[in-house]
This record gives sequence, C-alpha cells and structure tokens, in this order.
Amino acid sequence: RGKERIISALNYFGGGMDNSVATLASVIQLALGPVFLLAGIAGFLNVMSSRLGRIIDRARQVEGMLRALSDETLLAKADAELRLLWRRTDIINKSIGYCVASGLCVCIVVVGVFIGDFWHLPLAQAVVALFVFALLFLIVSLVLFLREIKLATHVLKPGGIIENIKS
Repeated sequence: RGKERIISALNYFGGGMDNSVATLASVIQLALGPVFLLAGIAGFLNVMSSRLGRIIDRARQVEGMLRALSDETLLAKADAELRLLWRRTDIINKSIGYCVASGLCVCIVVVGVFIGDFWHLPLAQAVVALFVFALLFLIVSLVLFLREIKLATHVLKPGGIIENIKS
C-alpha cells in the first residue's frame, strides 16, 4: 500500500513530464546562458575573496605596526590606513554578499527552467523576475567592487595615507 502511494505521487508530479531527448536538449540550451553567468559570478567571487584576504593581511600588519610605533606622525598615518582598510573590508564584504545573492538567484532560475518545463508549471514570470534580481544584485556588487578599488588606489597617489610607513 505504501509503495502504491509513492508510485501514485511520482505519477502525479511527473505525469506532465515530456521526457524526450529533444525536449531535454532544448531545456539544457535554455539553461546554458544562466549557467555561464554563474561561472562568471564564481570567478568574480574568487577575485573578491582574494582581495578580502589581502586587505585583512595588511590590516593585521598595520595593527602590529601600531603597537611598535612611537612617532605620533607615523602613528596617525598608520591609524588612518587601518581605518581605511576596515572600510575597504566592509565594502568588499557587502560586494561579496550581493554577488552571492546574485549567484543564488541564478541557481534558482536554472532550477525554475527545468521544473517549469518538465512539470508544465507557469514559472516564466518568476524566472524572469529572479533573473532580473540576479542582474541587479550583480550590478550592485560590481559598483561596490569599483568603490573598493577606488579607495585602494586613492591612497597610492602622492599625498596618500601610506607614504613612508615602515613595516
């Protein structure tokens, strides 16, 4: 009796499925674009996590210098750099969060494409909305990333914070 219920449930949920190879190939082709976007998002996450690690390493180095410095001018510069590093950390963390949200939306889009097609569910509007949200999250992430890069390169200009700090 339990086996019959399981078979009945599978038939109910899978009853509308079109299992032909041509249909499957069509759905895979439809899902391919978002999958490439997901690969790009993964690469972008790798770049940002590497930057975050480097920022944190530098912050630890500057914190160590703060304990060893006694010159007020160098202390002020090191403290300013440390505040900038923590600001950059905050910005890159937000960028990573938006990028992850984008990737999750893309994953749900791919799942929605398969489920909608195989079970003939009207998910087109939800898939489009999620894809738009994925792109919006990615745009916010890229803008934050650009902001973090501008902060990082601003201090390298003449008169920037980190001139003449000895490590």
